[in-house]
Amino acid sequence: MERLSPQARWERYSERPLLALTVAFTVAYAVPIVDGSAGYSLTAMCTVVEWVVWGAFAVDYVIRLALAPRRGEFVRRHWPDLCAVVLPILQPLRLLRLVSTLLLVGRRARMAPQIRLTTYVVGSVVGLLMFGSLAVLSVERDSPRGNIRTLGDAVWWSFTTMTTVGYGDHAPTTGLGRMIAVGLMLSGIALLGVVTANIAAWFISRFEKDDVEERRQTEAIASLVEEVRLLRVEVARLAAQREEQRP
Repeated sequence: MERLSPQARWERYSERPLLALTVAFTVAYAVPIVDGSAGYSLTAMCTVVEWVVWGAFAVDYVIRLALAPRRGEFVRRHWPDLCAVVLPILQPLRLLRLVSTLLLVGRRARMAPQIRLTTYVVGSVVGLLMFGSLAVLSVERDSPRGNIRTLGDAVWWSFTTMTTVGYGDHAPTTGLGRMIAVGLMLSGIALLGVVTANIAAWFISRFEKDDVEERRQTEAIASLVEEVRLLRVEVARLAAQREEQRP
């Protein structure tokens, strides 16, 4: 049985608690946006939860860095994790905490060997749709010229944006909302590319498997034909010897 390194064991044990904290972050981020009449105490509590979740991911990064056998290489290979940890400190906006948490969750999910590509893609699509809708609603709802006023409008806009359809019935009017739109469009294109490549790879593997099976059968038939030919030669030789031995 392969012995795991301390870093690998920590990543395995901390994966589920961090995912549970991500669910808590999702609820804390969504409540003040969906409930526009949320009071100060509820909003403050949600903000505290968001910072606690971000802090948990920051602690996770520090622990993985401490357990890494080569820390310089770890920092070079996981520089997006470092940027996501530092990002909210530079400018403590809720949207930056959202971006950093999504980056950290994505990096930790990709390192989990038991999560398959399809599951990751589906989770990414659902997560981007949900967080994109909440983010654009939070910045567009109070805009004087905004036309994304409800959660339904925001979800519809996120879906059409991620699929690059862009009906134009709803569109962000603020600079931050347009930045969110750019991020969703690029993410949608990237995820579509991943899905297309995955399907193409599946078909190619199926064709290669069929070709291997066909070659195996052809080689087996050729080997059988060769054995039959040798058997005929041996039978002919034995028959010739018997004819020579007759008086």
